[in-house]
Order: sequence, then C-alpha cells, then structure tokens
Amino acid sequence: MLIAVTGGTGFLGAHTVVALLRQGHRVRLLARDPARVANALAPLGADPSTVDVVAGDVTAPEAAGRLVAGADALLHAAGVYTFDSRRRAELARVNVHGTEVVLDAARRAGTGRIVHVSTVGALYPTREPSIGPASPVGEPREAYLASKAAAERIARGHRDAGAPVTITYPPALLGPHDPHLGDQNARLRDLLRGLMPIWPSRGLPIGDVRDSADLHARLLGGTPEPAGGAYFGPGHFLATREYLATVRAATGRRLPAVFLPPRSMYPVGRGADLLQHVWPWHIPAEYGAIYVCATAVPVDDAAPRADVPARPALETVHDTVAWLHTTGRLTDRQAGIAAGPATAFTASNSDAGPGAPGAAEIEEALS
Repeated sequence: MLIAVTGGTGFLGAHTVVALLRQGHRVRLLARDPARVANALAPLGADPSTVDVVAGDVTAPEAAGRLVAGADALLHAAGVYTFDSRRRAELARVNVHGTEVVLDAARRAGTGRIVHVSTVGALYPTREPSIGPASPVGEPREAYLASKAAAERIARGHRDAGAPVTITYPPALLGPHDPHLGDQNARLRDLLRGLMPIWPSRGLPIGDVRDSADLHARLLGGTPEPAGGAYFGPGHFLATREYLATVRAATGRRLPAVFLPPRSMYPVGRGADLLQHVWPWHIPAEYGAIYVCATAVPVDDAAPRADVPARPALETVHDTVAWLHTTGRLTDRQAGIAAGPATAFTASNSDAGPGAPGAAEIEEALS
C-alpha cells in the first residue's frame, strides 16, 4: 500500500512512519522542510531514502493534492502541539485550516482510508465521568485544545458526509526519539531539572508514542479495521501524584512537590502566559497544562483501542528519561538511575491495574 502522511517529521508521525515501513508499506510524506525527514527517521532506524517526500505546507491545496494523488490511505498527523499562548495564530493556521485543506484533498482524490489524529483533549471539558466514541466535541477555553476541537469538528463533518474518516485520540505522549522535543517530553525534562515544584492536583492522560504509532499502523495498513469510527490511543489516566510517583520510581529521586487545586492555579498560569509575551525564555508554568489537569477525565474502559495494549507507564517514563539523558538534555544527577543500564520491565511491573507503573515502585515512591 502507498500511505500518505502529514506530520511525518513530528514525534508521533515519525514513529508511525517507521511502523508502516516495517510492515512493508510505501510511505509518502508532506514536509515543509525535506531536510528534516532524515533527522526524524534515521534515529528510529529507518532509511530516509526509502520515503517519498512532497515539499509543501499542509495549508497549501496544491501540495496536499500531490501528497494524496494515488495514495491508498492517509494519516493526517500534522499539528502544532503547544500551550505557548504566543503561537495562537499558528495553532489556527496549521491545526484548523491545515485540516480543512488536507481532508478536502483526500476526499476529492477518493482516498480509501483517512485517519485523522485528534487528541483526548478535544473532548474536554465534559460533565461525564469518562469520555468515549460517543462523546461530543468539547468547547475548551485554551488555545491549543480549542484548535484541536475545531479540527475535530471538520473531521467529523467529513465522516458524517460519508468519507472514510477514522479519528484517533492519543493521550499526552511521552517516549524516546522526539525530533523537536515536544511539550510533554519538555515538561518531564523541566520536572527533572527542578523547575516544576508545584503541580495541579487531579490527573492527566499519559501514553507511549510507540503504542499510538502501533495503533495507527494497524488502522492504516495492518489487520483490516472498518473505515470510520473512533479509536483511543493506548495509555493510562494517572493522578498527578501517581505521575510524580512514577517519575520518582524511574529515576530514584525524591523530587519534592506541592499539589494544589487546579483552579486555584489558574491565575498563576494566566500570569505566566502574559509574562511569556515579553520574557525571552520559556516559562514552565503554563495555563494550558493546568487546564488539562482541571478538565481531564479517563477514557471509558469499553472505548475501542484496536487491541493495542498500553505498556506500563513506568517503562515509558524510564525510556523517555534515559533518552533525554543520552541526548544530553539531562545530566547524570537529573536522570538518576535511568542514566544507568536499561531496566527489564516484566509483567510484575504492570499488574497494578490502570496506570500500571508497578505497584511496589509506586507504593515506595508515594511513602
């Protein structure tokens, strides 16, 4: 199969491209800067020369048309993932208008299978205790989530009109080999650098990029799945205390932290966003991250996941920290025991139920 991909030089996109190549499929990428293809794929063991590249932007109809011409399937994974309030215009241009352009082009070309990558955050906030395929699109009061909700409405519109659009909902993704050090991996790095001693309580959805890549490869070119519908990326819903405990277990560090109600932290987040417009360096306190913790709910246990299991959260965090250390983004002290030899994660690490960071490790880290 020939599979067209947007966002293939990004975190999830690159991992998915490699998963597709391993299945023997041909891949064609749309890339604003073709030079980035090698930087994204080579660290994952893929030969960049085996991928066809169309130079162009997701907002350019002509480039989108060349991307999908003759393709059997499309993965639309392009998007800007940031809670930086200075990038509102970019969020609207890429996440919203780019989705309009790419999905229109695929529909006109008669592409047989279209997978649109949304996010669980597009369904926040909700009054329900969990989210699932029947959940309505949210109306979030945060720029990034609002842009993904708008893109979600576009994708659902095509699906409702009969186009073969499948929507996927990844959680917040961690994992190694992140070409641009995206928001979630950068936040973990900031935590280990001691820049995030105060955390909102409640919880957040966490997943491994490798698992969501496997989900997309299955939907696009693996075991046939019916076109249309919705699938949720493998992951775990962790209370922020559980997440911090998982990081402590992965690194062996104490990482003292204070937990406050999310809404009580809103003024801090909004103040940091305003300051960020004049302050040249990144400020770790972000309104968007606080808003996610305030509004996030778990995914319903019955929600479709295409039989792709989520690996233990402890394994994901360990591998991410080890990669951050290997690439020079963390010192030996900051990475802790994750800077040492790889840890073997067995079934005993994942028998703790939802979240699965390892019962013994989490109990010890919380004590």
